[in-house]
Amino acid sequence: MKRILIVDDEEDICQVVQASLEEFGGWQTLLAHSGAEGLTVAQAEHPDAILLDVSMPGMDGFEMFAKLRSNPVTQDIPVILLTSKVLARDRKRFADLNIIGVITKPFNPLTIWQQVADLLGWGV
Repeated sequence: MKRILIVDDEEDICQVVQASLEEFGGWQTLLAHSGAEGLTVAQAEHPDAILLDVSMPGMDGFEMFAKLRSNPVTQDIPVILLTSKVLARDRKRFADLNIIGVITKPFNPLTIWQQVADLLGWGV
């Protein structure tokens, strides 16, 4: 069974994404509510993918992503960014990163699992 780590400081977002990925995608989810917690979980659990919020207090998604990539244990885990920020400068920054894709907020809770599957190439 595929395991996805959801990293978002908003509890309600985590719960909605978790429900969609588990119910419709059939995947196991792990939750983290901060970048620091996300790094700890990623290192300990080595999920198959990470769904990472960009805007978080403390360590934001970009900083967490950089730390994931600099760690040999987590550097190969595919990352999808979850963000409401889609400004022109952000698109350039996203393009420069080695990420699998971007899912924008607000998203459809009934189809986010399919977006994740499509981006990761996980036939469902």
